[in-house]
Amino acid sequence: MLVLITYDVNTESESGKKRLRKVAKQCVNYGRRVQNSVFECILDNTQCLRLKALLAEIIDEEKDSVRFYYLGNNHKTKVEHMGVERGLDVEGPLIL
Repeated sequence: MLVLITYDVNTESESGKKRLRKVAKQCVNYGRRVQNSVFECILDNTQCLRLKALLAEIIDEEKDSVRFYYLGNNHKTKVEHMGVERGLDVEGPLIL
């Protein structure tokens, strides 16, 4: 299923900046960045639970926010894009 993950990490302190980098790093491991704090991830249920647990360990729940938007398996009819396409197609072939 396609999961859109957005986050807002408070970076007023050094620890907040570290949390921001850690959250971004975990999201990169599971999907592609489509905007600064927005990732598109193709996940199965196990991967989704694992990522949620990892992010829950990183963020400060009193200062930070992470949102998961579940677009399902039929996401190709639910996502529309305009403008410059950045990043890799997460479902396309990976050619290095």
